[in-house]
Amino acid sequence: MRLSSAATTEELVIVVDEARIDAAVATRFKDSMRRLIGGHRKPVIIDMQAVDFLDSSGLGAMIAVRKAMGEDRPLILRGLTPNVERVFRLTRMDSVFDIRPTDPPEEQTS
Repeated sequence: MRLSSAATTEELVIVVDEARIDAAVATRFKDSMRRLIGGHRKPVIIDMQAVDFLDSSGLGAMIAVRKAMGEDRPLILRGLTPNVERVFRLTRMDSVFDIRPTDPPEEQTS
C-alpha cells in the first residue's frame, strides 16, 4: 500500500498512490491509514487523485477510517476521479464524507 503523508500546522495530508482500493488491498489500506492518523489530532485530507477504482471493500475501509477518527475531527476526501466519485454518489456516502475537488493551482503574479 503506497501512502505518503505530510503534516502542516493545520492539517495532515495523506496521498494515496494506488490505482485501486479493492478487496485485495482494503485491509492494508485501513491499517495503514489508522497508523498514519493515530498520532495526530489535526483534520485529515486524503488526496485520491491516483485512485481510479474503489469497490465495496474499499468503501468499507474508508468508512472504518472515518469512524476511527471520531465525529469531532474533519476528514476531507480530495481529488476523486469520476469512477470513484460515482461509487460515493451511488451509495449516498457523498452525504457522509466531505468531498472536495483538487485545489486549483495558485495564481502566479508576474
